[in-house]
Amino acid sequence: MAATWLNLPHLRVVPRRACRRRAVSVRPYNVLFLCTGNAARSILAESLLNHWGKVKFVAFSAGSYPKGEVNPMAVQLLNRLNLPTQGLRSKSWDEFAVADAPTLDFVFTVCDKAASEICPIWPGQPMTAHWGIEDPAAVAGSDLQKSLAFRKAFNALENRIKLFTALPIASLETIRLQRRLDAIGQARTDEHS
Repeated sequence: MAATWLNLPHLRVVPRRACRRRAVSVRPYNVLFLCTGNAARSILAESLLNHWGKVKFVAFSAGSYPKGEVNPMAVQLLNRLNLPTQGLRSKSWDEFAVADAPTLDFVFTVCDKAASEICPIWPGQPMTAHWGIEDPAAVAGSDLQKSLAFRKAFNALENRIKLFTALPIASLETIRLQRRLDAIGQARTDEHS
């Protein structure tokens, strides 16, 4: 069966090949970023993917033990860089494990603590990977040192998210896609965007 290609950037129509490739998606891919507190790293990742992924992805974030508020330094950094902050809030991952939650396509842990926890069963059986980033909120010191830590985490996440958004997701076999997601998690985090 020949693929039908539409010239619509938000629709991806590809042939199905005996379950070897990802299912065709006519909706954006839903991506959940997890961290224990859902106050800094996962919040930065949510904003970054909603910026860089625009029509192709919808990003969410959550935590296993949410702090209940977003770290002000994360919001300041995002505002300074003119990235979306509307709707960002610290919330439990339980919100995404219920029947009426968005169907998740990808779940990424961005902190080692969340990666080692037992996660809920996600509706839709999303692909998962660990993209560990040092916690900028854990940095002690001057405001400048804290600000630099947030920028370092931001740069690392931005590099990984740009790699992710460039993947030809719909055309990759599941095993190859999983390898690519894992490799992104191993990407150097000290490079600047």
